[in-house]
Amino acid sequence: MGLEVGMIVEGKVTGITKFGAFVELDGGKTGMVHISEIAPTYVSNISDHLKENQTVKVKVLGISDEGKISLSIKKALPQQRKPAFKQNRNSSPRPQPRPGNFEWQPQKRSEPSSFEDMLSKFKQTSDEKMSGMKRPSENRRRGFSGRGNSQK
Repeated sequence: MGLEVGMIVEGKVTGITKFGAFVELDGGKTGMVHISEIAPTYVSNISDHLKENQTVKVKVLGISDEGKISLSIKKALPQQRKPAFKQNRNSSPRPQPRPGNFEWQPQKRSEPSSFEDMLSKFKQTSDEKMSGMKRPSENRRRGFSGRGNSQK
C-alpha cells in the first residue's frame, strides 16, 4: 500500500528533536511531524506531548520528490464542532458591541451630506483621534519619574 497525501495512518514515534518528531510508518518509511503540527495548542516542548515508541495517528500532508514525508498529528485528530448558538423563541440574537468607540457602519441618513460637510467631519474626527494618540507619548518624554526634568 503506497502513501498518498491526505491519508490518515498509524505510526510509531522514533525520535524527538527541538523542531519536530520522526514517525516510522508501515513499510519502513519515516516521516516528520513539525512542532507546529503536534497539537492544536501551542507546543513549546514536544516531550510534553509525545514519547518515543508511542503509537500515533498522523495525516500525510505532503511527499517531496526526494521522498521526504511531511506529517501532522493535529490534522489527524477528529474535528471538534463548535456548539451551535441556541436561541429561545422569544429572544432575538443581540449583536455584540464592537471594540473601541468606532462607527463600523455609518448610520443611513435621509438626506445626503455635502462633500464639505463630510470633509469637515472627517477632519474633526481625525484630529480627536490624533490628539488621543499623542497624549501617552507626551508622558514618556518627561522621563522616568513622570515629574518633568528631575535634574537641577
